[in-house]
Amino acid sequence: MSLFRFIKIAHVVVHYGLDEFLLGHERVRGLRGLLKALLFWRKLDQPRAVRLRLALESLGPIFVKFGQVLSTRRDLMPPDIANELAQLQDNVPPFASDIAIAQIERSLGKSTAELFCEFDPQPIASASVAQVHRARLHPVDGKVGQAVAVKVLRPGIMPIIESDLALLKTLAVCVEKLFSDGKRLKPREVVAEFDRYLHDELDLMHEAANASQLHRNFLNSDQLLVPAVYYDYCAREVMVMEWMDGIPIGRIDELKAAGMDLKKLSKFGVEIFFTQVFRHGFFHADMHPGNILVAADNRYIALDFGIVGTLSDTDKQYLAINFLAFFNRDYHRVATAHIESGWVPKETRVEELEAAVRTVCEPFFNKPLSQISFGFVLLRLFETSRRFNVEIQPQLVLLQKTLLNIEGLGRQLDPDLDLWQTAMPFLQRWMNEQIGWRGLLTTLKHEAPQWATLLPTLPRKLNEVLNQNHTELLLAGYKGLMWEQKKRNYVLVVIALLLGGLLLTQWLR
Repeated sequence: MSLFRFIKIAHVVVHYGLDEFLLGHERVRGLRGLLKALLFWRKLDQPRAVRLRLALESLGPIFVKFGQVLSTRRDLMPPDIANELAQLQDNVPPFASDIAIAQIERSLGKSTAELFCEFDPQPIASASVAQVHRARLHPVDGKVGQAVAVKVLRPGIMPIIESDLALLKTLAVCVEKLFSDGKRLKPREVVAEFDRYLHDELDLMHEAANASQLHRNFLNSDQLLVPAVYYDYCAREVMVMEWMDGIPIGRIDELKAAGMDLKKLSKFGVEIFFTQVFRHGFFHADMHPGNILVAADNRYIALDFGIVGTLSDTDKQYLAINFLAFFNRDYHRVATAHIESGWVPKETRVEELEAAVRTVCEPFFNKPLSQISFGFVLLRLFETSRRFNVEIQPQLVLLQKTLLNIEGLGRQLDPDLDLWQTAMPFLQRWMNEQIGWRGLLTTLKHEAPQWATLLPTLPRKLNEVLNQNHTELLLAGYKGLMWEQKKRNYVLVVIALLLGGLLLTQWLR
């Protein structure tokens, strides 16, 4: 990290009074008086959360993005800071059009005139890592050329990112060493996770692959549209995808004026979320209002695929169990699912965890379901988690963030949204498909190709084992099995004799 960058960060920290976050720790409280005397001229009139947000905005796009990630980790952040950081936005001015054009031509090896019959040099959107231009491909077979969105990576951003990430990693080590909660909160893993997301965003081929997967998952959906990607026009610094016309989801008045069914949209949002999570195990993890449009046919349009989340089958099963247990107020099952999944230490007492979960959740059930915020219940559970040393699950961080976004979006469209009532039938169907004879048939169908390959090779593999001087081992194992079988047979004979004796006694009476 350059000395100039370090000096700037130190200046911002002092200017906005962020030193109080560190000096609030007991190990360094002796420095409080000294620093206060040195900074007697400083006046801090705003709350600490506001000052933190302003500091991150002044430090640039990487710190803004990190603040956005932290705002989703309400298990780590006090409520006032998490709420303030949630307001962070990528308000970044666009870079010059000639630089964008040069980037496109260098990446794709052709001039913009060869690539497009139309290209608007004025960007239509600009963010911290890229900006977007509108263009049109050349006509094919006499048809009108396809309208496309051309996303161009911001040049020269990589050195800044690497420098700032190095600083964040250093700070994470300090947090882990200084604070009693440091190891449980896994600050280095949080920064590493942020590092991975950020580098994924800097490779537009990665984003193109994410978009293609979502496009395929929702190919014939009546709820969600995902633009097609044109890979002949894609590279690490440039991505070209189908242009989508729609109304931004945040413009409620325009949606109403266009005759959109807001209640249906609200319900669609919840169903799309659960479809991505439980059916596909692959979900769009950056679904804030800036990345969502509404098409003329009342379908959602998803944009910006730099950040996606994935879940294993085990994660999906335990999540479904937890959701359904919450809906049914089965707090004991919630507690046992947490222990079974390894999210809490195995020595945790089920009864204590069950009581804590009941304390958080039970008050909400005295209200109508439409007034219950599942996102708020999650936040209360995060606070409770500290008592039980709940392990931070990196694979679930994006899921938590996305669920909060979806619920907030749904309530904005329909204040009476009943998230639980909308989600419960979906989860019950999914569980029925995973458990029981339907789940068995699905598993058999999935495993059949592997069995078809494995079964014909079993004789050869058995012969190989026998030829590798394992005969004695196999014989010993066989003898052991026979002895176990004999013991069981003896037990069965004894049981039969006892039963026979009882029957004889009854008959003699």
